[in-house]
Amino acid sequence: MNLSTHRPWITPVVIGAFLLSTVTGVLMFFHLDSGLNKTAHEWLSWVMVIGVSLHVLLHMPAFKRYFSQTPGRVIMGAFALVLALSFIPAGGSAGSEPGFAPPVRALAKAPITVLAQVAGTSTDDVKTRLQAAGFTVTSDQQSVADLVGGDLKVQIRAMSQVLAQPKS
Repeated sequence: MNLSTHRPWITPVVIGAFLLSTVTGVLMFFHLDSGLNKTAHEWLSWVMVIGVSLHVLLHMPAFKRYFSQTPGRVIMGAFALVLALSFIPAGGSAGSEPGFAPPVRALAKAPITVLAQVAGTSTDDVKTRLQAAGFTVTSDQQSVADLVGGDLKVQIRAMSQVLAQPKS
């Protein structure tokens, strides 16, 4: 395949994907993302990977030249080192759960009777909502964590269904 014939769209794809990835990444960094920002960032970044790969192939001689120049090797080596270091488990807040996790986990461990009080509804209503969501409830003393396990995201989804206000 002659990539030169595809030059008119390869670089614009890289520019567009870079713009999308940059804006959504900055929004996520400052916790200002909304709607589909995170999903677009995660999934459409693949367009950037493909676009950059094609861009590199299109400009292979120039790309190879950077490996023979000291500044290029130093800069790429520094980023490779940072990437390698990013896999080392870190203590403190790095890699830990978000601040809302402890209260969510506590609520997920509460018996259905307590969850009903928080939801401002009856225990039977909470059990009905959980069963409608596909969970088998056998006791009022079960918790969401008992029903769904320890995955925080699954706990949040289940409790969202229980705590959601009925549509009038």
